[in-house]
Amino acid sequence: MHSPSTSGRTPGAATLAGLVGNTPVLRVSRPFTGGDRGFWAKLEGFNPGGIKDRPGLHMVERARARGDLRPGAAVVESTSGTLGLGLALAGMVHGHPVTLVTDPGLEPSMVRLLTAYGARIDIVADPHPAGGWQQARRDRVAELLAEDRRAWCPDQYGNPDNVSAYTSLALELAGQLGHIDILVCSVGTGGHSAGVSRVLRQLQPGLRLVGVDTIGSTIFGQPARARLMRGLGSSIHPRNVAYPDFSEVHWVAPAESVWACRRLAASHYATGGWSVGAVALVAGWLARTQPRATRIAAVFPDGPQRYLETVYDDAWCARHGLLGGEPAEGPDEITHPGEREVTRWTRCARVVDPVGGTRGDGPVTVAGGLK
Repeated sequence: MHSPSTSGRTPGAATLAGLVGNTPVLRVSRPFTGGDRGFWAKLEGFNPGGIKDRPGLHMVERARARGDLRPGAAVVESTSGTLGLGLALAGMVHGHPVTLVTDPGLEPSMVRLLTAYGARIDIVADPHPAGGWQQARRDRVAELLAEDRRAWCPDQYGNPDNVSAYTSLALELAGQLGHIDILVCSVGTGGHSAGVSRVLRQLQPGLRLVGVDTIGSTIFGQPARARLMRGLGSSIHPRNVAYPDFSEVHWVAPAESVWACRRLAASHYATGGWSVGAVALVAGWLARTQPRATRIAAVFPDGPQRYLETVYDDAWCARHGLLGGEPAEGPDEITHPGEREVTRWTRCARVVDPVGGTRGDGPVTVAGGLK
């Protein structure tokens, strides 16, 4: 048998970009479900940097193809961490310096890792009075772009390439699982929930999309509050969130996500960060309460490595009051996102676009939820 160096053949993952995609799925059951019930988890943490390797590469490649990003020009973007890894990879692949604007909440280990990958880290000092850290970061990005007119910003919150980047993920899921009844996704920029669901719905028109957000996030109409969970939620309204596509939304609190992350690790040897815990909690409940034959797919955006100083650190969790016991068996229910502010796992079967027609698609209200 010839080695790759002598056979003249190049393995498919021999390039950096070739390391992204074709991630596995895992059947998750107890302790999230009982008996023969369960859901399928798409383990995007098997990408080098997580799920946002896909849009990091795709947005850069599309911008280069259009001429928006010139050879050797800088890439400047706001990030809470994971997209930063994807952009660092894309910058390495295509020869672009990368500047990442973040805030003091970014884990020190992530700062060190991103720096090791060649990214320049710019940390804002103070939150925006209305838009929080996200708006402060975006304002700083605008300043950096004004200083370097050749620089390019992906604008992950409103870039349609952030949505189309997930076509590959959707096709992988379809090939791995066949028919899917319910797709469960965390929501931050709105990219992967929109991109995956729209492709799958072309193959399976009856697909139902369940969104998972964090308490304190404004995406689905709750008031903005300081948020401990990173990677999902927002203090602004990302234009890529496809409100008409959702059947329902769940908000999850940090302690509930920590419980789910740790139970996943102890029972399935596969876990991740805040988004993974929140998605697993909701997907497990759906698997317990939907008809037995319902096939549920849940996207796990990353692995546990960047959360060893937070989610998996007993002392850190104790300081933040996150080790207080198991979540409830099911979510609280509200009939409208503006009914009241939620502080624990809560479900709403009415999904409303908080800013209505400002995106050009008119006011959107989707009533119903899963039956």
